[in-house]
Amino acid sequence: MERIYLDNAATTPLDPEVIADMVNVMQKYYGNPSSIHAQGREVRTLIEKARKTVAGLLNATPAEIFFTSGGTEADNTAIRSGIAAFNIKHAITSKIEHHAVEHTLNMLLQQGIIDKLSFVNVDSKGNIDYEHLEELLKNNERSFVSLMHANNEIGTLTDIERVGDICETYNAVYHCDTVQTMGHYKHDVRKLKAHFIVCAAHKLHGPKGVGFLYVNHAIKISPMISGGAQERNMRGGTENVYGIVGLAKALQMAYAEMEQHHSYIQELKTYLKGKLSSEVPDLFFNGETDADKSLYTVLNVSFPAMDMSDMLLFNLDISGVSASGGSACSSGSNIGSHVLTGIAADPNRPSVRFSFSKYNTRAELDFVVDKVKQIVSQNIAV
Repeated sequence: MERIYLDNAATTPLDPEVIADMVNVMQKYYGNPSSIHAQGREVRTLIEKARKTVAGLLNATPAEIFFTSGGTEADNTAIRSGIAAFNIKHAITSKIEHHAVEHTLNMLLQQGIIDKLSFVNVDSKGNIDYEHLEELLKNNERSFVSLMHANNEIGTLTDIERVGDICETYNAVYHCDTVQTMGHYKHDVRKLKAHFIVCAAHKLHGPKGVGFLYVNHAIKISPMISGGAQERNMRGGTENVYGIVGLAKALQMAYAEMEQHHSYIQELKTYLKGKLSSEVPDLFFNGETDADKSLYTVLNVSFPAMDMSDMLLFNLDISGVSASGGSACSSGSNIGSHVLTGIAADPNRPSVRFSFSKYNTRAELDFVVDKVKQIVSQNIAV
């Protein structure tokens, strides 16, 4: 059975051109980039070339790009080091952020590193209440703000330029988790007014285990990982050279093909949304779905209550469809999606996140709709 992969928000297939570049480096370049001999210097050149490529795409300087093991490390470094650098005691986030942000800030609160953690209000679609954000900023001392660009579960977009303007007004330090949007939208760091943004290469057809943290030149932070002078003393440990080369190639390709892929994938999302709406009863969508308010790679579908709601994803899986999802947390239970709980979704309705890439097709979506109809009709609660 040929499987249909619709879980691209979790990870994406490696692009063949990315693989080719990485294999070339694996076969030809083996020096330690910290070594001063010829083999070390040529590997160091590969890293700095990749850094220059990434910086150029973001309108940053190479000195503002630091390679990491992925988005989680980049988020942690921004939050922990950013708060420490300015001895900030008040942080602001939302209850629908990725766990790399939510868990880190909660831990800092438990450890007494910050004294207060505020949550900006979000509506039933996952939209940030910008007026509430402003209230939280003006009624507290200097704050650290961490709000993502696009929600990884429901796809709702945040106006990060507006957040940046608000943070600038109140002298707040602003970290934006851009893991889901890096390579899918253009990020001009000279316009964003964010002090930190992040990337995980595997979300844009690059390799797993590598990412980067952008740190605005006006911010000076200390490393979270010590033990070496790598990344200009900002991240100890021998660099993942193959991954860094793959990341730069994937991001370069994503920018070059962005408009084409955006248009194509948005059409797939719109098509699936329309077919499901017309062929499956009592169905609606979590988060924003309008093109200008929603990440075009994500469609989160709320299905009617079923006799075996927890088996929906399993049934899709055995039918050859890879997707992800869950339900809101039930009262008194910690099991479920904190994002769906954060937007007050009905815990009795199972949800599935379908997420798309340039490799998906309409024919695949037709197959998915047929399978969904079968599963729902066989299990719907009466």
